[in-house]
Amino acid sequence: MSARKQHALELFAGLPGHYDRMGAVLSFGQDPRWRRAMVSAVEPRPGQRVLDVATGTGLVAFALARHGAEVVALDQSEEMLAGAQARQAGAGPTAGQVSFVRGQAEQLPFPDACFDALTFTYLLRYVDDPQATMAELARVLRPGGRIGMVEFGVPAPGLLRALWRVHTRVGLPLLGRLVSPAWLEVGRFLGPNIEEFHARFPDLPGLWHRAGIDHVRARSMSFGAGLVMWGVRGDHRPA
Repeated sequence: MSARKQHALELFAGLPGHYDRMGAVLSFGQDPRWRRAMVSAVEPRPGQRVLDVATGTGLVAFALARHGAEVVALDQSEEMLAGAQARQAGAGPTAGQVSFVRGQAEQLPFPDACFDALTFTYLLRYVDDPQATMAELARVLRPGGRIGMVEFGVPAPGLLRALWRVHTRVGLPLLGRLVSPAWLEVGRFLGPNIEEFHARFPDLPGLWHRAGIDHVRARSMSFGAGLVMWGVRGDHRPA
């Protein structure tokens, strides 16, 4: 396992108990709104088979199930999957439509074109090769199937970016310190990691196109702090 992957696993191993609450706090309450926008963009329907990659504690997976979809929720972290399974008991009558698989986005344990839709949340910053990972996600999606992503964004240069940097460099570590040493480390990590990712991949729609995704659309949310992107698996093979 690469150093990047190992760091991601260690960083989030102790967080499931506070993960959802702190995700909302660190995004000033906007994270649930971004997730809802992604679920709406992929248009899940009853009877569809949907894969939710990097499911975390299952927030998106259960939202998809409430639309009638049969959901496979995948994560590489045992701790996160345990948190999702604990949530399942109180998730209502659709909770049984969610099953859990431990696995990595870079090497999905599924055959080609076996899902009608696919979602992923805060994933590409933690993999070694985002382009290859996108190709792997597209591989298991049927042609014509929708794919959606939620990611942190970086506001445009100017006052908003300056305020965002203060929040991510100072505010996030302070908020994390109030919760636990583990969340302090997450607070220190997020801001530089988000900005470095967008500097490395300024053309995310192009990255999706090269993976075989067509009709890519992006929605900047919360003054640029959030990014929702979605598209449709094409019939052509990835470049």
